[in-house]
Amino acid sequence: MAASIVPTAAALREAFDRPEPLTIGLEEELMLLDAETLDLLPRAADVVERTDGDPRFKLELPASQLEIVTPPAHTVPEAMTALAAGRRDLAAAAEGIGRLATAGVHPFAQPRGELNAGDRYSLTHEEYGEVAERQLVCGLQIHVAVGGADRTLAVYNALRSHLPVLAALAANAPFHAGRDTGLASMRPKISELLPRQGVPPAIPDWDALAEALRWGAAAGAVPEPRRWWWELRPHPAFGTLEVRVPDAQSGLREAGAVAALAHALIAHLAERHDAGEVTPPAQTWRIEENRWSACRRGVEGELADLETGERRPTREWLNAIIDAVGPAAEGVGCAAELGAARELVERNGAIRQREAAADGDLRALAAWLADRYVEDAPWHTPAR
Repeated sequence: MAASIVPTAAALREAFDRPEPLTIGLEEELMLLDAETLDLLPRAADVVERTDGDPRFKLELPASQLEIVTPPAHTVPEAMTALAAGRRDLAAAAEGIGRLATAGVHPFAQPRGELNAGDRYSLTHEEYGEVAERQLVCGLQIHVAVGGADRTLAVYNALRSHLPVLAALAANAPFHAGRDTGLASMRPKISELLPRQGVPPAIPDWDALAEALRWGAAAGAVPEPRRWWWELRPHPAFGTLEVRVPDAQSGLREAGAVAALAHALIAHLAERHDAGEVTPPAQTWRIEENRWSACRRGVEGELADLETGERRPTREWLNAIIDAVGPAAEGVGCAAELGAARELVERNGAIRQREAAADGDLRALAAWLADRYVEDAPWHTPAR
């Protein structure tokens, strides 16, 4: 489906009916650092040039940022094996230019950065100006093909309610512009300087999404579907649900754990749909209240029940969800990786970063992030 063409409802249904159910693919955004200062280095294009057109590696809007894309896989372990290989190969391409690291944001870089050249990026800069220069953020995007258009839309509407739980587990950006922000993740607050961020709208049917994309194109706000930038979106080009809420994870074990929770949760919600047990979409503003808690406190906060308003520790919510999706995780082959998610429930990336920077040395923290990126150990080795 051409990105420049506004899809019809029939074309959307066809796109989401097509893929094999419950395959998973990953997109990991990462930072290029100066080898000596460990500040952001705006030479990502030089690194990509060295990869000789390898389709796994792409540029992003910031000139200091790259992306690794894995092909569709049947299981999280298969996807993580591909991601680990991508990290190794990209680190080799970057040798002599800089070091690689990933987290939701860089801990001490200036809040505005240089952007990559090219028509796509120039249009974004022209439209958003300084706001575009501030998008120095890295996410872990998880694509899951649910299988079937109606099933996909039902899972999308149900998954909206769980986005704050995924965000809390994956929160990995407590430092920004040289200071502790007091947040578990600064990334959502930077991202929402742009439009179409945060909790996405409920979508009643494919006609409604087609009309939203038509209006967006006519208004110039969404000239192509990939600018539908919410923290969860149906991706027409791939026929997947794209979970965009997680911060990029510094180590591979953490990335595998976050991917496993997303994969198992989607499989679980698909099973509930098949059994006729999907509940109506929750009110967006209630989900957004939990989104703020996830941003502020990560796993150390509280979340509210979307029906009753009862608050419970986020760790309780996470452990209950991990328990609930355990059988689905067995079915899609990520039970071990889902087990590793319990480690993040206790110590997620935000907590680990604060431990690594306990003496206030943010350059040492950046070095720690770079060391985590190129660990020689297999991806499933326990995190340090």
